[in-house]
Amino acid sequence: MNDQETWRIGPGPTTRIAQRREARRRQRRRWAIGSVAGLACLAVLVTYLGPDPDPAEPDLVLPAGAPTPAGYPTGATGVGVSGEAGVAAPGLQPRERTPPPPSEPPTPTATPAASPAAPTLSVSRAEVPAEVDLTALGARDWVHWGLNRPETLIRKNGGTGEIRDEGGRGARDRYDTNPELFGWRDGAGVPAVSATATGVFVCGVGNGFALAVTGDGEPRTVHLFAGTWMAQGRLDVRLSTGGATRTLRLEDPHTTHTAQFVIRYRVPRGEQLLIRWTVEKTFNSSCGNVNLQAAAVR
Repeated sequence: MNDQETWRIGPGPTTRIAQRREARRRQRRRWAIGSVAGLACLAVLVTYLGPDPDPAEPDLVLPAGAPTPAGYPTGATGVGVSGEAGVAAPGLQPRERTPPPPSEPPTPTATPAASPAAPTLSVSRAEVPAEVDLTALGARDWVHWGLNRPETLIRKNGGTGEIRDEGGRGARDRYDTNPELFGWRDGAGVPAVSATATGVFVCGVGNGFALAVTGDGEPRTVHLFAGTWMAQGRLDVRLSTGGATRTLRLEDPHTTHTAQFVIRYRVPRGEQLLIRWTVEKTFNSSCGNVNLQAAAVR
């Protein structure tokens, strides 16, 4: 009787195997639950540490051709409502972006004012052609002295008038035996002369002629036709702006000697080229002289 109860109550071989299987099943279940819990914790941690895309402002993009949801603004199909393009949905504010810094306006570069060219002056001497065409030579202005009387002065018709006769010391007289001839086709008063050997002269040491030519800031060239008779003539040229005087001399103790003085200069507008042609020495006690025929500027 006691042996029978012990067999019924005590675990037999079959009961012990079932218990071990149940224990292993429960162990695997605890492992599975632990693994799931660990993964859930890891997911929470990743979500916490990962970037936050600002859930309050989602970028809702509708595929092209999809029907527009109710309440969604017309014309926004296929375009994000974040404000980057299209029309923003009511109640959603466009995404704020940091405005770019204002661009600095370019600093204006001051253009330096062009300074006037420095005055220049040079003088040389050349032979006189047998015939001088004042119309061709004096593109801007020309003057001829002594055609009919000592005081006769013929100018270029329509010229600039920049050649000025400033007088000079001594009494002028006229002569008509100049070795070279002068002609023109655009004279004022006397329109045309084919060839004339006339000019004016002044006798005595220290006497002579004074001329001035007005400048305009551009390089100019003056051709002055002058000579001596039994005398030494002195040509002094300077600028009204100052600077050194250029001097040339022409001498013939026996007869007439003529020359073409070529004067190249530049002065500011309103300034002048100043010319003096005087008797420096005489070899004839009665009337060693300097003479003057014409001047032209181009």
